[in-house]
Amino acid sequence: MATISDVATRAGVSTATVSRALNGKSTVDPALAERVLAAAAELGYRPNGPARNLRKQETAVLALIISDVENPFFTAIARGVEDVAHAAGYSVVLCNSDDEPDKEREYVDVALQERVAGVLLSPTGRGDSAELLSRNNTPVVAVDRPLPNSAGDTVLVDTRLAAKEATLHLAEQGYRRIACLTGPSGVLTADDRLAGYRDGLRAAKLPASAALVRRSEFKAPGAKQAARSLLTQDDLPDAVLVANSMMAVGVLETCAELGLRPGRDIGVVAFDDAPWTTLLDPPLTVVAQPAYDMGVVAAQLLLDRISGEHTDMTTTTLSAHLVTRGSSTRP
Repeated sequence: MATISDVATRAGVSTATVSRALNGKSTVDPALAERVLAAAAELGYRPNGPARNLRKQETAVLALIISDVENPFFTAIARGVEDVAHAAGYSVVLCNSDDEPDKEREYVDVALQERVAGVLLSPTGRGDSAELLSRNNTPVVAVDRPLPNSAGDTVLVDTRLAAKEATLHLAEQGYRRIACLTGPSGVLTADDRLAGYRDGLRAAKLPASAALVRRSEFKAPGAKQAARSLLTQDDLPDAVLVANSMMAVGVLETCAELGLRPGRDIGVVAFDDAPWTTLLDPPLTVVAQPAYDMGVVAAQLLLDRISGEHTDMTTTTLSAHLVTRGSSTRP
């Protein structure tokens, strides 16, 4: 039986375009729509009945539960999700869990009560949200972090490798006491970035020291406090890898208060290419993650599962890349 992906391949378009064309959306170019209809006819494709009915009911809604709506990384994910969902005739409800399992559970309860078609979740890794969704047969896709016990599809970034490459970059620039400021213990992205940092130190043949590692919440205030502890100790680091752009704000504030100039007195690399990173002097070196693409892939996986075209559990791992700027290059 042909699937929507088969039609997309035959027509040379995305699955989202196929969905829009078959639902008669006026936003599809007429030539593309004609190609889609021809491909569907050639393959004998018939849209899934329950899925088409679902789009006409009030439950044609997806819930997106993320850990921090203020973080530009999650904002970009949300944009990718919304673009795909809207094109397929779905609305998206955005929920902010603040990385708190109780708050996450509250939003999952609401999603179930409102009978949403599916849930996209950046899980806290604690609590029983994934189990609850599974018991209620609600399709779920995890974004940025996996669900416990592989309870659904997952879209990740290989941040461990990216952290290793960022650490090696600092070592190649001549930095020798490279520190790491990461997120809370037990959060996969925080632990992976710390592991990648240690991988980089080993590859560069630099010693690892517990005195050069700090953890905090994934936000500026906690990172600022942790950075002050790190940058006022007797044996100062000469560079620091920071786990996200929100934390980088706190680190840069501490550097300014202590009179440390990025790119001169201390090397700085941070995860996520937030819009403001190029406005600094010097601009901030970043590990750029494909956040928008993560949202697109996750939303399409969820829609395919809702329509019954996707049944196997999958993990999609995307790549990040280092964007080298002045904050990590010695003059």
